[in-house]
Amino acid sequence: MTTTVEVMPGAEQRKLPGTLAWLWRVVVWVVLLGSTALLVIAVLIPRLSGATPYTILTGSMRPTMPPGTLVVVKPATIDQIKVGDVVTYQVESGEPTVVTHRVVSVVSSLEGERLLRTQGDDNPVADSDLVRPVQVRGTVWYSVPFLGRLSQLFTGSERQLGVYAAAGGLALYAAWMFGGSLRERMRTRRPSGRSES
Repeated sequence: MTTTVEVMPGAEQRKLPGTLAWLWRVVVWVVLLGSTALLVIAVLIPRLSGATPYTILTGSMRPTMPPGTLVVVKPATIDQIKVGDVVTYQVESGEPTVVTHRVVSVVSSLEGERLLRTQGDDNPVADSDLVRPVQVRGTVWYSVPFLGRLSQLFTGSERQLGVYAAAGGLALYAAWMFGGSLRERMRTRRPSGRSES
């Protein structure tokens, strides 16, 4: 005795759009969550914690911080800094140009001022100038390779707008998914119109 199974025409075609819709949802979520995570790391966390993001432009801190690395620097006084810390400091006090190097020694001036000797991890010798307290911007809290290059493409206001756009996109997508789920639930609960006797 053999059993024959009939396959309704078009069943495979109906299955394919369902798979594509599921794949599309996964891609949208990955993009939204990924971009939101990047914006949180680069903009939101530094802003909320009082830290400042900088981008490494040279190879002096290779291999740990290659060019294009985003470093987030937390404010610190010179008394809180110790040998081995990575600090960001102004080349000239009051000027915008900064350097991020590792502290290799702490010394005192003749007047008793605490000074830092720094060196890039990839540099063969220490920096020639000592770092004074007024130059110190802080210590590196965390770093993310290559994210600095992306951060350089946008101004501060554009990054802020990106945070709002990503958050809004997530909220809209979540509302759309919730609405679809609610419609599906209502459809399955709707009575068929037949009564049992």
